[in-house]
Amino acid sequence: MPLRILYVLYAMAVFVALMIPVFIWSLLVLPFGRIRGGNLIYQACKIWADVWLLMVFIIHRNFYLEGPGEDTAYIYVSNHISYLDSALIPKMFRKPLRPLGKVELAKVPVFGFIYRNVIVTVDRSSIENRVKSVRILKSLLNKGISVLVFPEGTFNTTEKPLKPFYDGAFRIAIETNTPIRPVLILNSYDLMHYRSIFSLRPGISRSIFLPEISVQGYTLDDLPQLKMQVHAAMEFALIEYGANWIKF
Repeated sequence: MPLRILYVLYAMAVFVALMIPVFIWSLLVLPFGRIRGGNLIYQACKIWADVWLLMVFIIHRNFYLEGPGEDTAYIYVSNHISYLDSALIPKMFRKPLRPLGKVELAKVPVFGFIYRNVIVTVDRSSIENRVKSVRILKSLLNKGISVLVFPEGTFNTTEKPLKPFYDGAFRIAIETNTPIRPVLILNSYDLMHYRSIFSLRPGISRSIFLPEISVQGYTLDDLPQLKMQVHAAMEFALIEYGANWIKF
């Protein structure tokens, strides 16, 4: 236990130390605008993730059941099971990307500034803010930048593969005719349990990119069917790959 606490304190200290140059870089590139500046900040976040994960002895690997599709703008949808998921995003997605994230994290000193410029924040308690977030996501997709949504909304604290999905990602996919690419995060639950950051430990992390799901020809009347299709595909794959939080 004392070694675990020392390891976590070390990991947190390195986390913060590496954030400082990213913060300085963010200040320098913001004048390039929200799109180009945001892309440059995301590039720095990729370097940050590469170095931090290496220094805390976490090895991450991406696996593609279909080609990466790097020239296509996707709506990526992923399960959400750990605080570590956020740190893994720059390792999972190497092309420019904008995740949808909770507005609360934007209040964290230093990290929050970076967060606001690479994340599309959403306040689920505000209808006006949700509408604004959707408008920004659509604008990014029109510019060829992929977005990432956790359709469960928050951590899956059940013993089921997934929680029910919100409609947002699937509505945007249909309205913009953007294909959906499901992604599984398999090992963050084992490396950092959602109950405590002091559960962090070294190990292997994997993400599985499932085949894309086209929305060609879909209308909003098909939204429940699309949501069910994506949920079923991800649930089946999580069971097949043996996600450790599944207890039935």
